[in-house]
Amino acid sequence: MRIQKILLALGMTGLLLGEAGSGHPTAARAQAVQPAGDAAWPAISGDHADVTEGRSGDEELPKYRSGAEDRETISITVYNQNFGLVREVREIHLATGLLNLEFADVASSIQTETVHIRSLTRGRPLKVLEQNYRYDLLNPQKLLEKYVGRTVTVYRWNAESGRDEAVQAEVLSVNGGPILRIGDEITFNYPGRFAFPELPDNLIAEPTLVWLLDSRADRQRLEVSYLAGNLNWKADYVMVISEDDSRGDLTGWVTLTNQSGATYENALLKLVAGDVQRVGGRNEMMKMAVRAAVEVAEDRAFAEEAFFEYHLYTLGRPTTLRNNEQKQVTLLEASGFAVDKHLIFYGAAYYYRGSYGHVVSNQKVGVFLDFKNSEKNRLGMPLPAGVVRVYKEDASGAQQFIGEDRIDHTPRDEKVRVKMGEAFDVVGDRRQMAWTALGSCVSESSWEVHLRNHKDEDVQVEIVEPIGGDWEILSSTHSYNKLDAHTFNFLVDIPARGEQKVNYRVRVRWC
Repeated sequence: MRIQKILLALGMTGLLLGEAGSGHPTAARAQAVQPAGDAAWPAISGDHADVTEGRSGDEELPKYRSGAEDRETISITVYNQNFGLVREVREIHLATGLLNLEFADVASSIQTETVHIRSLTRGRPLKVLEQNYRYDLLNPQKLLEKYVGRTVTVYRWNAESGRDEAVQAEVLSVNGGPILRIGDEITFNYPGRFAFPELPDNLIAEPTLVWLLDSRADRQRLEVSYLAGNLNWKADYVMVISEDDSRGDLTGWVTLTNQSGATYENALLKLVAGDVQRVGGRNEMMKMAVRAAVEVAEDRAFAEEAFFEYHLYTLGRPTTLRNNEQKQVTLLEASGFAVDKHLIFYGAAYYYRGSYGHVVSNQKVGVFLDFKNSEKNRLGMPLPAGVVRVYKEDASGAQQFIGEDRIDHTPRDEKVRVKMGEAFDVVGDRRQMAWTALGSCVSESSWEVHLRNHKDEDVQVEIVEPIGGDWEILSSTHSYNKLDAHTFNFLVDIPARGEQKVNYRVRVRWC
């Protein structure tokens, strides 16, 4: 393609452009694309090597271009690990025999080794002889680099004459700014704008897959799938609790971020929640994702299903994901489920291995909300990892933010715990009343935990004591529960504006 003049209105003094990486097309092994219905997986991924620009004789081959306007369908499967699977079907008018096809409007973050091509035209196989990925994109810096050693026209404004004056200049170098030969002089920082006689053939406006094809039909329906980076999603939850902190309403939001370098119009959207292993198994994982992407949900909201060892969420309507855009879609809604509020006073295992005296004063008591993710509790949908933000109405009826916490992927019928913060009116002290060494790694110690409730209502505080080694409670003013081999607890009821003291003696062996 030739352009008579390309005028760049860039002053020489301002043409200090950022470095751009040089693009090299990559080639894939030749392969036959089998017609639809064949169970074989005709992936073109394989050993790649840099190739020269085109093949000998390519110039005589017919060239065709396919863009987003040829799409019949497109589906996106987004993983919460900053990548996604793009699958699209295009109907393309070609010729028979050898030809070049430019497959445009692909993500600039495409992983070319994961490209999978399948012909949906029955009985008319298509051979892909070569694949190139061209990403040497057109910009002022690249254009100047291509003209090193060539002559360009520089237009300089003459204020006295009121018009541009053209001079011919040879581009000697563009490292750190253009260096020019004008007449018998070599100069830089020359003020003016550049004009180029033509656009170099190996510069393109957008990343493009270029295939050398051997087509047996002049019309092909192609299914093309590939993995692309910079596609991500996360879950966020809004939880509103009742006045007595015993009930909650939950709304889940999906926030999608598309920075893949492409826009996907009216795409079928699927989300995969889980920790997907990618080392050494990208093609197998892509095959699995392609199978999931083919299905379309009938519901208009997200439908959830178990998929391999992960969970798949399908939006039941097409949506558009624009490049450099965030989109939020409702994931789930639940109301009236039971919530338990817990006040927890934590200790530490190292307390029992030395003499400390007054360990901590006015220690904060943690506040937690627990709920069961079960159908019986009006929930029961696997919850992707995300942030839960909790609100509660004040006396005027206005909702106030009261805390947030991050939860992990949570299957159904599991408990969810959300830490809200620290209690303001419930505090505690922890004192070591006695400590005796019975050997090099055995000790006995006596403890007093003093809890104070400054609220106008009764509260229950759970004292959680992590402890290492072999241990035995020798005496205690309150009954305790052994939670596991290294933890015990006390459940202490404290009256309004009252206090409670828990005293116990313990023997610990840690070696």
